[in-house]
Amino acid sequence: MDMQQPVRNHLDVTSVLGEVKAIRREGLLRLRDLRVPLLRHAAVSVPGALTDSWPIEVEQLLRAAVSSLGGDDLRSAAEHSLGLASGTRDRPAAERRRRAARVYGVSVERFRKFQEEMVLAQVAEQVCWIAGAGGGERHRAGGGNVPLPAPHLQHRLLAVPAGAGRSVPLTLHVHPVELLRGVDIVVSPTNTHLALPEMYKASVSASLRRAGAVRDAAGAVVGDPVHDELVAWRRAHGVLYRSVPAGTVVPTGSGALRERGIRRIYHAAVAVPRVGTNDYDVLSRDVAVAASRALDLLAEEHALLSPPPRSVCFTVLGAGRGRLSAEESVSAVWPAMAAAAGSRDFHLVVRRPLVADAVTEVLGGRPLPGGAETAGACCAGTGRGSG
Repeated sequence: MDMQQPVRNHLDVTSVLGEVKAIRREGLLRLRDLRVPLLRHAAVSVPGALTDSWPIEVEQLLRAAVSSLGGDDLRSAAEHSLGLASGTRDRPAAERRRRAARVYGVSVERFRKFQEEMVLAQVAEQVCWIAGAGGGERHRAGGGNVPLPAPHLQHRLLAVPAGAGRSVPLTLHVHPVELLRGVDIVVSPTNTHLALPEMYKASVSASLRRAGAVRDAAGAVVGDPVHDELVAWRRAHGVLYRSVPAGTVVPTGSGALRERGIRRIYHAAVAVPRVGTNDYDVLSRDVAVAASRALDLLAEEHALLSPPPRSVCFTVLGAGRGRLSAEESVSAVWPAMAAAAGSRDFHLVVRRPLVADAVTEVLGGRPLPGGAETAGACCAGTGRGSG
């Protein structure tokens, strides 16, 4: 794409990922020679850029995106892959890939086939989120000031029509799911084999598994309770080696997320794998069934747990590799939420403001007074039934 041509306002992850891969291949030293119009557009949309030289702005945007991945193997592998780690800026692509593979303790070829795509996809996700969220402040990183945008954490309190002339309050969170706090239950999508993806992957369920992991003082993972509890449930119910019906919902604890006020994760099996492929099928009716079962399960656990859980947050079920749009997913979930209105505090989390706008429109939601808050507000929980 020529930079003289108009650049789309909406950055899609797939296109940004292609440009991130180009930088991985060619390296930061050749950045000025690369055609990366989407990254250039995203970089200049971030306030507080250090310089008018666009390659530096793009590099600082990448540093911001990688820094947002957290202080674990995912971040380290991304730094080595892109030449952002100390001593790797001028290293050839093969050596940077070798160093990144070493982070995961796998061969270069295995890293290239498996982890590398997911690592770079996570960087692309963060770039799109940063550009969509806007806002920024300088943070100290390494030896200098890097314009790392502060997460534009936001929640919108909406009144959503629920039939018969009534409306239901809904808190719409606009940030990555792993930053959610103060909500009793999170409903997360999974496949009908109830097999969680590896922590380094980009999906909602991988993010929750990663956030729920137990770590030592150095940040290394020493426990994987969300995954382990789900495997235990499969074994106890005789489905360790086979699938469950679409729409099944399985509860587990939340691992380290409990420290953030999240007490349970409900795993909604809505994605049906296509045998022999990496693809999934998701039907709106299965999403609707899973939503109803999740709320039935919440009603059961309300009588069993102390204090009783009250608040529940749905993620956008089936909208990733399941290929449902966010609007289709939320439209399938909402009837169950509307039917249970009055007894629960409902939340929905989406990653980017553009998706939040689309969801608000499809639900016909209208803002309630005091309902658009940013930064620490949603991170600390809404104070409505967090238990």
